[in-house]
Amino acid sequence: MTGVPDIGPTETWQFLSEGPDTALVDVRTDAEWNFVGLVDLTAVGKQPVLIPWQLYPTMQVNDHFTDQLRKAGLTPLHRIYFICRSGARSLVAAQAAQAAGFPHAFNVADGFEGPVDEQGHRGTVAGWKAAGLPWQQR
Repeated sequence: MTGVPDIGPTETWQFLSEGPDTALVDVRTDAEWNFVGLVDLTAVGKQPVLIPWQLYPTMQVNDHFTDQLRKAGLTPLHRIYFICRSGARSLVAAQAAQAAGFPHAFNVADGFEGPVDEQGHRGTVAGWKAAGLPWQQR
């Protein structure tokens, strides 16, 4: 596989529902998980894997990211879907995962909240929340 494909949130949900060797890695910061919300995968018998790509509050890249993927039990056989707020950090994280030997890395297009709407709010135009997929507030 060359490059990281963008997969829409609804397609991602379907793949996670059908595939036993699939995982969703949320690469946002702990502040985002706590205050914005999390993907809820309980209906498909899974939990999101929470590994920040950047560390809050400095936003430095997490130097242990790929090691943490392995520690979470992910292997090169897994199909891993990476999600962030809007799809930018998750794309870079998925590229790093591919370079580290995880060939089946995918980017969730538009992320958890997607772009801002006309009023400057996220979560209404595109992304996981706008698609009406399960999520929860911590």
